[in-house]
Order: sequence, then structure tokens, then C-alpha cells
Amino acid sequence: MRRVPENPAAQAAFLARNAVDCLPEGELARRLGEGRPLRVKLGIDPTAPDIHLGHTVVLQKLREFQDLGHQVVLIVGDYTGRVGDPSGRSKTRPVLSGEEIDANADTFARQAGKVLDMDRVEVRRNSEWLDMKMEELFGLARTTTVAQLLERDDFANRWAAREPISVLELLYPLMQGYDSVAVQADVELGGTDQKFNLLLGRDIQREYGQREQIVLTTPILAGIDGVQKMSKSLGNHIGVTEPPEEIYGKTLRIPDDALPTWYGLLLGSEPPADLGPRDAKRALARALVTRFWDEASAHAAEAHFDRVFVAHEIPDDVPEVDVPADGGGPLHLPAVLRTLFGLSTSEARRLIAQGGVKVDGEPIAELDVAPDAVDGRVIQVGKRRFARVKLV
Repeated sequence: MRRVPENPAAQAAFLARNAVDCLPEGELARRLGEGRPLRVKLGIDPTAPDIHLGHTVVLQKLREFQDLGHQVVLIVGDYTGRVGDPSGRSKTRPVLSGEEIDANADTFARQAGKVLDMDRVEVRRNSEWLDMKMEELFGLARTTTVAQLLERDDFANRWAAREPISVLELLYPLMQGYDSVAVQADVELGGTDQKFNLLLGRDIQREYGQREQIVLTTPILAGIDGVQKMSKSLGNHIGVTEPPEEIYGKTLRIPDDALPTWYGLLLGSEPPADLGPRDAKRALARALVTRFWDEASAHAAEAHFDRVFVAHEIPDDVPEVDVPADGGGPLHLPAVLRTLFGLSTSEARRLIAQGGVKVDGEPIAELDVAPDAVDGRVIQVGKRRFARVKLV
């Protein structure tokens, strides 16, 4: 258990120790020295339902503030999510329906409890204040110039490339800044890609006669490819509610040179000096499964990985799936794979042709098989998907 520093300067150093920016310099220590709980804000747009490891970097920083007695304010951007944050984007985001955003918001807030003590979190939706009168919107729009907004790299690059920028997107940073006004934020957290928006929030607070928030940015975690920002849309993410076997197996896929960053951002430590990359990844994978599940699940996930991917054995807990017997005649294997795994016919044919389909561990090349060749047997697709066939 890390000892919590007591004096404001030491607390500020502790909170900023693995941040990229803590602006203005020295202001966090001064604000902590006032001896009152600070209001620490994080805004999340629910454009996807699940929290992944990348989100936990900033959530863990929130938890540190929370553990020091400060008030965490989690803003679910049910209105800003309808716009789509243009940060880091080379084109306009697709628009989600209100129903999708509401469902994602509920899931996200629930999963944040994997990191935060949700009993001590003030959860707000920015529809509370952004559903404003036109006159109030005019007042917000007057706080910022177009020239200021076009200083952002993503807008500037799109403008230079003659890519479309909607007026609604230009309003997004103002809406996020107004969130800080509405909740009277002392501190706002975000990834480094949010730095412009967070600083603009200070300007907007000043225009509304409020004390300006402190800006604290955290590093962005690359995905399991080790290159691009972790994102569900890129398929390089690890969700915090994924099964232990998935968290463990995906973690082992990260590049060796990503280990220091992953250890630092997710565990707050360095890779063990006495372990090589392979064993360091295994230790990291066990730690992550333990964090989001428990220690027993971590050991079970490691045993599962060794059984399936090292010893190439069939897992013990293969799900049994009912498959129509079609009157007892030959079964069309692509149709069976569609029932078991949801594969399309063309994808199933391709996998069979490539030797990617096995029955009880043996590759199968036939498209049509006798019922007793699959009934009660385990079919494997690729490295990770298994199902036991039960003909009905």
C-alpha cells in the first residue's frame, strides 16, 4: 500500500508524478493548500459501451484524487456524444442514436466501478445544462473565436487538406468547456489528446466569472499492436469486463518494447528486472486479470493459455451447442460453423480450405461430413474458439 503524502506540495507531486501536463505550474499545490475537497472532473462521451485498459489510465488518476478525499465528478456526455469529439480525428465521427448513447452511458458508468468507488462519485449528464435556450448558446459562442478553434492540430490539418469541418464540431470544445462551468470544476483530467479542450475550458470558466480549473493530462496507452491508441473500433483493445482468458491472452500479444509503458501506466511500476520479456508479459497478464477479476481467475487463465496454446490441448470448459441433425444425412460443415460461431458461409469455406478448422484437434478439409464425425466432438476455429457439437 503506497503511503499517502500529507502536505500539499507532496500531494501535488504525488498526483502529478506520472502525468504529462499539470497546468498552471504550481497551481495544484496552491489549490490543495486551501484545505477543502477539490472538484475533479472527467468527461466521458459514451460512443462505445465498454471500458478498456486505455480508459483506466485516467480513471486510476481520478481514484488517486478520490482516495485523498476529493470529490470526483464523472460527466457522461450524453449531449456531447451526439456531436462526437473531433480530437485526433481526420474526419467527422458517425452519429449515434440517442438510444445507443443512453445504453452506452449506463454500461460505462457501471464499469467505471472497476476502478472508482462509485458510492463517492458524482455522476452527471451534460444534457442537464446543454439543453439550453438559444440566447444562452449565443453567450457561450461569444466566448471563443474561430481562429482559436482552428489552432487545434486536428482542425488545422483538416482545414489545410480541405476536409469537411462541421459547425457542430467547432462547438464541441465550447460544450466541453461549459461542462466545467456547470460543475464548477477545480481540476479537469483527460488524455494528452484533450489538452486543447481542457485549456479552453479555463478560458470559458474565466468568461463566466469562475476560477479557472487546473489541467492535468495523462499519457495515452497504445493498444495491443503497440502503435495506435487503444480503441475498440481498431480492434486493439482489452476490455475490463472481458473474460479472464481473453485479458490474459491479449496481454501476451503486446510488443516487447511496450512493456515499460504498460507496466508504468497500468501497474505504476517497472517490468521486473529479473524477468525476460516473455515472463514479464505473463506477470503483467496475471496482474491485470487479478485486478479486474481475482487471483484465482488469473491462475486459471494462465493454465487455460498453457493448455490450449502451449500444449495444444482442448480446454476443459468447452460450451456445448445444439446443431440441427438435418434428418441424419451428411452435414454441410460451413452451416455447422455458422450455428456454432456465427461465421458466414464464405468465411467458413476459407477457414476450412486454410486448415483453420479442427475436429477433436485434427484438421478437417471436407465441406460435407457424416453426423457421427462431429456429434459430441469439439470443433475448433482458429486458436481461441471452441464448441462441442450436440446434434438434435
